[in-house]
Amino acid sequence: MIQGLRTAIYPVPDIAAAKAWYSRVLDQAPYFDQPYYVGFAVGGFELGLVPDGTPSPDGAQVYWGVPDAEAAMAHLETLGATEHTPVTDVGDRIKVAAVNDPFGNVFRIIENPHFDLAAVR
Repeated sequence: MIQGLRTAIYPVPDIAAAKAWYSRVLDQAPYFDQPYYVGFAVGGFELGLVPDGTPSPDGAQVYWGVPDAEAAMAHLETLGATEHTPVTDVGDRIKVAAVNDPFGNVFRIIENPHFDLAAVR
């Protein structure tokens, strides 16, 4: 069911400043640049920035790839997880969701039909 790491998202209070900083850190411009999300392709994975976020020492939000978000959520719930965030279509056929695992962690999933496994380095 879980296909592997796909995306790490960092909440930022200033999307323009964060975009400029991460562009320097990664030595590249973002491939996706909108007021609501900035995405960088990094070694076949995605580093995303979301505006108006609250950065935290807890770090980034990590998303694990699944082929079918609805089925993955149902399976996780049979294993004792509880819904944290329902399956949501965030655009362009990409769906995200999250559960609370039995230990107090948030476990996030993403169904992304655009993910290119061949690009992973």
